[in-house]
Amino acid sequence: MQIFDTALEAVKILEPTIFGDDRGFFMESWNRQAFEDQGLPSHFVQDNHSRSSQGVLRGLHYQIRHPQGKLVRVTRGEVFDVAVDMRRSSAQFGQWVGVRLSETNRRQLWVPEGFAHGFYVLSESADFQYKCTDYYSPEYERSLKWNDPTVGIEWPIIHGSEPLLAAKDEAALLLSQCDAFDDEWHQLAA
Repeated sequence: MQIFDTALEAVKILEPTIFGDDRGFFMESWNRQAFEDQGLPSHFVQDNHSRSSQGVLRGLHYQIRHPQGKLVRVTRGEVFDVAVDMRRSSAQFGQWVGVRLSETNRRQLWVPEGFAHGFYVLSESADFQYKCTDYYSPEYERSLKWNDPTVGIEWPIIHGSEPLLAAKDEAALLLSQCDAFDDEWHQLAA
């Protein structure tokens, strides 16, 4: 496995070692010891799998208590995956990074606690899978508006069409209105 830095120092791109031939391929998508050796979290409590159609945008979600670190990947199709730093004490607060994840490049993205996360489906459909470091807690979930001009995410929107959003993502807040993740919230969750 190779690990690459992104513009946000805590967010990492992971490229697994692929063993393949004309029969197919094999890769290790997660290995506790390898993650520990690289200083990455090795304790996950929940695995999720979603399937979405082209043009669907999910996010940008985060939890202010019981924050979730997420190891994300695409097993079918392609998405543009985004992380936004929601840590009030961070010098990178409100900054974002976007990475294309696909069944072809087999990349994974590590999105730590304290970051809003979302993705936009570029292919006809996409299967998106992710491991979480804490359980989903809907009462603590918050949503950052996908097109907040102060964040300025450069989504690769297909044909300039509006993305397809869930009701909770339609009602998402601007960064200036959002609850930010900070040490106080995190300590309350412990």
